[in-house]
Amino acid sequence: MRNGDTRVRGLAARAGGWSARHRWAAVGIWVLFVVLAMGLGSAAGRVDVKDSDQLKGETHTAAKIIEDAGIDEPASESVLIQARDAGGKATDTDFRAAVSAVVKAVEGTGKVTDVTSPYDTKTISKDGRSALVQFDMRGEADTAGDRVEPVLKAVEGVQKEHGSLRIEEIGGASMMKTFDDAFGDDFEKAELSAVPVALGILLIAFGALVAALLPVALAITAIMATMGLMGVVSHVMPMSDTANSVMLLVGLAVGVDYCLFYLRREREERQAGRDPQTALRIAAATSGRAIIVSGVTVCVAMAGMLFTGLAEFEAMGLASLMVVAVAMVGSVTVLPALLSLLGERVEKGKIPFLHPESRLRRKRGGNQESRFWTAVLKGVLAKPVVAVVVAAGALLAIAAPALGMKTQNLTLDQEFGDSLPIVQTYNRVNDAFPGGSEPAEVVVRAADINAPEVTSALADFKAKAISSGASRGPVEIKLHDAQNLAFVYVPLVGGSDLDKAGQSLDTLRDEVRPATLGKVDGVEAPITGQVAGSKDFNDQLAGAVVPVFAFVVVFAFVLMLLSFRSLTVAITSIVLNLLSVGAAYGILVAVFQHGWGASLVGAEGVGAIITWLPLFLFVILFGLSMDYHVFVVSRIREAHLRGRSTKDAIQHGVVTTAGVVTSAAVIMVAVFAIFGTLSMQSMKQMGVGLAAAVLIDATIIRGVLLPAVMALLGERNWYLPKWLHGLPDLTHDEAADAVAAPAARDDEGEPLRV
Repeated sequence: MRNGDTRVRGLAARAGGWSARHRWAAVGIWVLFVVLAMGLGSAAGRVDVKDSDQLKGETHTAAKIIEDAGIDEPASESVLIQARDAGGKATDTDFRAAVSAVVKAVEGTGKVTDVTSPYDTKTISKDGRSALVQFDMRGEADTAGDRVEPVLKAVEGVQKEHGSLRIEEIGGASMMKTFDDAFGDDFEKAELSAVPVALGILLIAFGALVAALLPVALAITAIMATMGLMGVVSHVMPMSDTANSVMLLVGLAVGVDYCLFYLRREREERQAGRDPQTALRIAAATSGRAIIVSGVTVCVAMAGMLFTGLAEFEAMGLASLMVVAVAMVGSVTVLPALLSLLGERVEKGKIPFLHPESRLRRKRGGNQESRFWTAVLKGVLAKPVVAVVVAAGALLAIAAPALGMKTQNLTLDQEFGDSLPIVQTYNRVNDAFPGGSEPAEVVVRAADINAPEVTSALADFKAKAISSGASRGPVEIKLHDAQNLAFVYVPLVGGSDLDKAGQSLDTLRDEVRPATLGKVDGVEAPITGQVAGSKDFNDQLAGAVVPVFAFVVVFAFVLMLLSFRSLTVAITSIVLNLLSVGAAYGILVAVFQHGWGASLVGAEGVGAIITWLPLFLFVILFGLSMDYHVFVVSRIREAHLRGRSTKDAIQHGVVTTAGVVTSAAVIMVAVFAIFGTLSMQSMKQMGVGLAAAVLIDATIIRGVLLPAVMALLGERNWYLPKWLHGLPDLTHDEAADAVAAPAARDDEGEPLRV
């Protein structure tokens, strides 16, 4: 330092200063980056995760064998013919006539192949009231839903002619069509409505159209660029539609948040009487740094999903990480350039009754402190012990139900309820043929599938699967002679009850297979199917929980330690975030597992939380909650560095950030709540869990618990043991520099012009 000049320090301040001096260059580079990313992504195309790579374990092995053999398994369909009264039997004349009519009708469509009669395949229920006509759809399984309508109409025609019987079709293709018709646009509508919802809230927050459009524009361009990058990266790590949707959700949340933080600080400084150049410099040095710290922390959290070993999670993690990184870079580069270009025009398009700056300036001299949070903080800081006990006790009580959390892949009736006729058909098939709607599939590969010892082992497996109690049959075997493969379809006892069906699967894997197919040298027989996939997914996910949790928590701790040079801040950050996640888990279990208050969110208690959600929520929430935490603590630290006592700094930091944190939280809660309105229970669980956690985080955690804990700790908030003084210094203390020096200079010693 010389002659009282203060050099601008820190990456955010440097980036903001450069962008403000080279405004058109910064905007041009950003536009070029977005266009190039989209162009490269379009040219490269997106490679999606293959079925064989979705899971590890036996499910993966089976899928890989099928893929290597070049076999495209068709979409299988079944028609349930069932007597409506207890006296009706499959041996009745009318029943036989209905079966013949169904076989003739579906064959007549020309859309199916391999039609089998229940009298040939023995697919008649134990009580004799139900039978299944089975067949495969022609063409690729993935698009079978587009071709199944003529078959459904043919079955409906037979039903009209046989009113004494229940004749209903179910299978992969018919379910695909039914759900696409009923819910196909649900997710897309939710994604599209998220943007206008965010824009509406920003209009209320800023009271000006231009100011409200900036955060949305930044978020959308960051999402567009990331979509292009996903196409390029997918050739190294495959992506998916789910990853794309999660990326959009996260990108909109952080893109709007980061821009909101920056823009509100710049506005606040101008309202305090500073000239536009100084206001922008201070925003770059303070909010810009908070954005970088928060962005890096969120990226680290998202990277935790790369340790799951699950291809879908890895795709979601990488896509989310990329969009956060792109939004972070855009916030500290192109945003300052746009603000410098717009100047006072950022206030264009003022909305009557929503533009409060002039009133605030008259009443408070530009200091936008929240009256509500000022009143809350007064009580919290007066009695911090009481505040900690009450707030922490309330959160622990909310989190308590999470101790009994049960996770599983939701069955069809759990996912969609019984509002759709096909779900009722699914339940009737499972009642009559336990496990028949989604049997276990044994993929048998041998050097010669027709060798006597292999044929004998297959027959033994078929017999023992039933005698062991794992299945009530019928067990069906399909041979693929050219590929030396056999597919064995085993309906599992337990049906749609995944716990009981899982026990039947264990019997097949651990007892039946070793005693039969396992005795033949060179034979592989992995067991896959819906139940097996659920079990393998659960096992893989259970093994990933500890490494993912450890990675996210440890790296977040280190980042907070280096960014704030305080062991206390790092520890309290982790503890408060874990408390927030725990409360979200408790709400999920209470609402969706036990059904407490489920009707309030248009849901119902389904007895379980979908398997992937707890880990997904942990990673997303741990990352997103750092947005608020870093922003608030940075403001408190900034005030402390400027000479305020810790208590005054807490008061100042919380109440001055309350407006932006509230606006950001309202946007996130609103966007996530949209997903809570979808028809699928898994989407409801995700939306409600995210919305509840953000709401808790922005109110109880940041408004009560954080200031109360910091008030109790006092100067110990900034404690760093001497043995840690050698750690890299990432604080930069830009706040004090930016405010103290209205004429900061760049690295060449020239005055910094913004």
